[in-house]
Amino acid sequence: MVRTRPDRSLARICRTVPVLALLLILTCAQAVSAQTVEAVGSRALGMGGAFVAVANDSSATWWNPGALANGPYMDIALARAVTDSSQQAPASRDWASWFALGTPAVGLSYYRLRLTEIAGTGSTVTGGPVREDGLGVVPLRSLSARQFGVTLVQTLMTGVHVGTTLKYVYGSVRTGFGASGQSASDLLSQGKDLEGGDGNWGIDADIGVLAVGGPVRVGGLVRNIREIEFEAPVGPPMRLSRQARIGVAFDGAAVDSVPLVLSLDADVMRYGTATGDRRVIALGAEQWLFSKRIALRAGGRFNTVGGEDRAATGGVSVALRSGLYVDGHIVRGGTADDRGWGIAARVSF
Repeated sequence: MVRTRPDRSLARICRTVPVLALLLILTCAQAVSAQTVEAVGSRALGMGGAFVAVANDSSATWWNPGALANGPYMDIALARAVTDSSQQAPASRDWASWFALGTPAVGLSYYRLRLTEIAGTGSTVTGGPVREDGLGVVPLRSLSARQFGVTLVQTLMTGVHVGTTLKYVYGSVRTGFGASGQSASDLLSQGKDLEGGDGNWGIDADIGVLAVGGPVRVGGLVRNIREIEFEAPVGPPMRLSRQARIGVAFDGAAVDSVPLVLSLDADVMRYGTATGDRRVIALGAEQWLFSKRIALRAGGRFNTVGGEDRAATGGVSVALRSGLYVDGHIVRGGTADDRGWGIAARVSF
């Protein structure tokens, strides 16, 4: 009779238990998982995400394709943003970097996105660190995607514009474990180091409309119409959920040359995320000063479903010279709310 040494058996069990746990946890996880609307846009995120009716720069390729028609002759942006949904499990991080070019008739965009999630099945948080009881590990999964988009715009009548961003999206899902005892932020930073499966691609579209009458602007947006899914090596796929939002804005510059914009956005439908359902109401303001050399932004948003989280935002733009801007923003909330930052370089004329 051949006997297995106890130390080898123990080592094999120690290696097997986390794998089985990951299979169980991720198999039970929800398939619906979405990059939030508030993941992209240097000006938009400084205004709390109340931007569907405001968008007139190259970020309209994300926020409202129809709004490009009401923008400058050309706007080019190179930017990066990071937003954490929570400082405790369940949690997720939206990481985005992008290049976008917009003109009143057509736009081109490249977005590099990464959504990392900490599974919320049984995880507990004490004093900040995330701990998966009994296992000493925390299950993670991450979607890395690249999106190439072409935005086409059509004016239906005076002041009414419609546009669509046709996009090719390639993505892959990675799964794995993080060590217990780490903060949610440290765990989410490990998303790029997880082991991945084969990638897949899909074609999708966003549609936006903008109506402008004097100082009043009204916009609508539907993103991810086809809801592309990306297969995971373990568990259900991750999906870019359909999102619909409407917005209204008041542009003071249209009536009395006061460069002040006030805006309100509201999600029409809820969509699923790693931290629960999301349906957001957002408020924002933008004020240009010193002959449009400096812009100040402020805003806030709150989720009306799920965890009902909320966050305040602020942003600034500085004109280094005519048509050349540096934008920045911050997002701040409680330990269960959104937090983030972003920076962009933008040429607009």
